[in-house]
Amino acid sequence: MSALQTLAAEATVHGSVGSIGYGLAAIGPGIGVGIIFGNGTQALARQPEAAGLIRANQILGFAFCEALALIGIVMPFVFGK
Repeated sequence: MSALQTLAAEATVHGSVGSIGYGLAAIGPGIGVGIIFGNGTQALARQPEAAGLIRANQILGFAFCEALALIGIVMPFVFGK
């Protein structure tokens, strides 16, 4: 028996599939928030006079990304058994 097979035979996964699903669902909003604030910082550096408009758009985009994460939290409970 190889080392990988031994490790796989001894390791057990505890928890539900919903928690794994949420972990995967949180990747998208995490990337989205990073893109929003990274590009917002670049925009503020290029045009500081438009700070109010840029910041408002950042907050709106952040809210939409976090709404996706919250939906990801709720879905395992809705479809779970």
